[in-house]
Amino acid sequence: MKFGIRFIENLGRVPDIVRFSQQAELAGFDYVWYPHDIFMKNTWVVTSAVAQATSRIKIGSVGPNPYTTNPVEIASYLATLDELSNGRAVIGIGLHTYDMVAWAGVDCRDILEVVRESVDLIRRLLRGEVVEHHSRHFDWSDQCYLRFKPLRPDVPIYVCAFGDEFLALSGEIGDGSLPMLTPPASARRMVDCIRRGQRYNKSGPKYDRDFDIAGCAWLSLSEDGEEAEAAMRRMIAYFGPYLEAEALATIGLKTEDFDEIRRLISNQDYETAQKAVTRDMLKLGLTGRPRDVIDQIEELRDAGITQINLGGPLGPDVKTAIELLGKKILPYFAKKHD
Repeated sequence: MKFGIRFIENLGRVPDIVRFSQQAELAGFDYVWYPHDIFMKNTWVVTSAVAQATSRIKIGSVGPNPYTTNPVEIASYLATLDELSNGRAVIGIGLHTYDMVAWAGVDCRDILEVVRESVDLIRRLLRGEVVEHHSRHFDWSDQCYLRFKPLRPDVPIYVCAFGDEFLALSGEIGDGSLPMLTPPASARRMVDCIRRGQRYNKSGPKYDRDFDIAGCAWLSLSEDGEEAEAAMRRMIAYFGPYLEAEALATIGLKTEDFDEIRRLISNQDYETAQKAVTRDMLKLGLTGRPRDVIDQIEELRDAGITQINLGGPLGPDVKTAIELLGKKILPYFAKKHD
């Protein structure tokens, strides 16, 4: 199993996130990821800073969408980051929720068509092709080609997906998939959808070879279990109302269960919203002491996750959480693999 770590913007200022990324590289992580959402800090800037501050770890942006950023720009960014990082760039294209882009008046109901076209167009640009393309989504002339040669023509493109059809599409067209495992209990259902899509991959079966299912889980790790839970409550209160019904159902929750929390958050009453998070809602992430988290990650591995992508609060103290991951959790799985 590979390990990725995902730094959300509220963990600190950009220089802090760069330092956390350096710490993650030293701790032995394979990947470092940054959620890319509109109205949040721009991860293209962050990934560029991290590329110059690290030497080994792979660097990816999770969720640039082809609505608010044209695939031409995504391809140019990806090739430039790959050059800057000496071949360590990856990317996850798509969405994990409709809500945020809807705030900007963007209608994403044709997301499957748009992502399918976008991934193909980006790959063709990276291969150095002239990409003249005419569809109802993109109308490109014969001047659409990169004016520089990418370091690699095959930079890995993951697909950020949710819902059965979108997850299947990620298996069909992606080099990997980045599903949100909120809750972790939904992993097996999501893996089944992704594997189903892989059967339609035109470039040949990737099932047992290179395809990477990088499950994005929320983590709150601490030697103090109560402190770990408190940090997770803050994460769930803010993001829980946006989660899909099918995933919530795997732990017996409904979207309506978050109505009161949604109301409190919209009124910026964050403290009361955190208190409204129930014990069942805590199952939306990986929470607890190192041994607890090891057990939960083993369940994800057994469900078919090939890269566990740990994000969210990480713990009540980010630096300490990364230290615990590097000293107690990553070595445990490396030893089991040996």
